[in-house]
Amino acid sequence: MSHSQNIEINTASSDKKMLIAMGGIGIICAILIVLTYETTAPMIEKNKAEALERAIFKVLPDITKTQAYQLNPDNTFTKSTSNDSKLPKVYGGYDDAGKLKGIAIQANGKGYGEVLNILYGYDPMQQKIIGFNVLESKETPGIGDKIEKGTFPDNFKAMDVSLSDDGSTLRNEIITVKQGEKTQKWEIDGITGATVTSRAVGNILNVSAKQWLPKVYKNVNSFTVKTAEQ
Repeated sequence: MSHSQNIEINTASSDKKMLIAMGGIGIICAILIVLTYETTAPMIEKNKAEALERAIFKVLPDITKTQAYQLNPDNTFTKSTSNDSKLPKVYGGYDDAGKLKGIAIQANGKGYGEVLNILYGYDPMQQKIIGFNVLESKETPGIGDKIEKGTFPDNFKAMDVSLSDDGSTLRNEIITVKQGEKTQKWEIDGITGATVTSRAVGNILNVSAKQWLPKVYKNVNSFTVKTAEQ
């Protein structure tokens, strides 16, 4: 066997060992990733659930307990005990006497940066939005996060979201106007310096309200104290 043939055999052997080693490392890394996910996923979901629970109490003032309800294919609501975050749900808020104080609804959409995930409180008796909270935001620090501070949340203490006469949609579109130009109770007073983000909130709320509020209002009896305590 020639010297060049020996070199070729040794090179092939080295390449084979390297491929085996790389394959082994890849398998180990994949296993570690899966194990890490399996270990941290329950904790992440638990933290999200706790954050959501705190937010519900924030957007529905004067409540002492909550109850999740899932939306059924026939657009009715039933009490839910499922932890599946993919199920379409809303959350009823009740006082000590079991009286319904409002419904908390999640909504999301595109902000200035990435997805903006919010929670708002809806009072079906008054047909008003009564609270607002940012669940998740990746907006530019110091700009987009202004929606969580100052006077911006005041827009949502008694926002008019009355439905049309047939109850199928909003009587008035929710829109964001320039700061200081709000004249109607269904308008959002925007933020100078965070115009895109404040407009995004208006768009997200408008789409969500038109989707959810007619269903919630029509089925308001599904969220009564009797249903909540069953």
